[in-house]
Amino acid sequence: MVKVGIVGVGTVGVSVVKNLEKNREIIKSRAGKEIKVIKGVVRDPSKKRDVNIELVTDYKEVTRDPQIDIVVELMGGVDKAYEVVKDALNHGKAVVTANKALLAYHRFELQKIANTPFEYEASVAGGIPVIKALRDGLSANHIEEIKGIINGTCNYILTEMKKGRDYEEVLKEAQEKGYAEADPTFDVGGFDAAHKLLILASIAYNIDAKPEEILIEGIENINLTDIEFAKEFGYEIKLLGIAKKIGNEIELRVHPTLIKKEEMIAKVDGVMNAVSVIGDVVGETMYYGPGAGGDATASAVISDIIEIARGCIKPMLGFKIPLELDNVTLKPIDEIESKYYLRVAVNDEVGVLEKIAHILAKNNISIESFLQKPRNGYVKLLFSTHKCKEKEIKKAIKEIQELSFVLKPINYIRIEE
Repeated sequence: MVKVGIVGVGTVGVSVVKNLEKNREIIKSRAGKEIKVIKGVVRDPSKKRDVNIELVTDYKEVTRDPQIDIVVELMGGVDKAYEVVKDALNHGKAVVTANKALLAYHRFELQKIANTPFEYEASVAGGIPVIKALRDGLSANHIEEIKGIINGTCNYILTEMKKGRDYEEVLKEAQEKGYAEADPTFDVGGFDAAHKLLILASIAYNIDAKPEEILIEGIENINLTDIEFAKEFGYEIKLLGIAKKIGNEIELRVHPTLIKKEEMIAKVDGVMNAVSVIGDVVGETMYYGPGAGGDATASAVISDIIEIARGCIKPMLGFKIPLELDNVTLKPIDEIESKYYLRVAVNDEVGVLEKIAHILAKNNISIESFLQKPRNGYVKLLFSTHKCKEKEIKKAIKEIQELSFVLKPINYIRIEE
């Protein structure tokens, strides 16, 4: 029998316990051994939890219990979770985690001390087995690009805004439905997606980047004018996590993105997640499914437990020998190239367009398309550009913002084609 201890018996932890019990026979058949949760760590043992396991408050009663083979970390957070997982590894336990924030900051440190199996499928895209696909199924490929909708909250909000609904209204509804937290900043600000992207990029490229080093923007400034522009020009707006290898540089970014509505990933709506991976051998593959929720996340956690019970031992981040990938570097944010959409609110006066076009041209930016939307007392100018560098568009926007006829902060969205 494989004995499991869970640190953090919340929604996901309870679902893990219940589904291991409910599907006990088929899991035993697939794993070759019976798997049983025998102990859980909680903050408040008096709180009712519908599980029949011993509950304790000190994580060391799990990480150092000689009976326990696998420690499942579901507590969340970074520093305390790091302490717990390190203690488990140092005491010879296999580890399963769903903690993307922990891995965004400490995946390489943990890999160095992980002499036992360490699995983390549930950390990215919930119930979608994208970690296994990337680390195992696509291991014959150089990964050229990863592009993912990996935050269901943002995808739900942007989907509902296509119906003509305002951002604030939809955000409030998402909070009422449990799709967004009371403080939604981590989701709508792009940080949750960034943590997940860093994990995928580590498997694809063996690159140790931290969240503070990559481009992260959220969806807070998207409004219905942007949705209208997207529709008129055949785009959808999605919050995407994007990783690309260009020469020996790795480009990592999370931001709202205009993508052609014909693309498969553009058709993913609601709270669902999807990840597109392009390999040099296989071409494009696509992974779609629920990205969060107790049962979806528990499904991924249990699949990792089964892998360990089978005796499967694999490099945590997928590389036994790093080879030439040791030479890759993170592309500086200012050097990232993209097409851009700009929304500029201006007074309706002569010479406005000419002055804006002059500033763009001076910064090596050419206009691809243009729309003018009159409003009460002012005009919204909507531009899309040809490809340019991040530092060029930011310099141009700063200069345009300082013009006397510009009424509001300029909004911009990158275009991915």
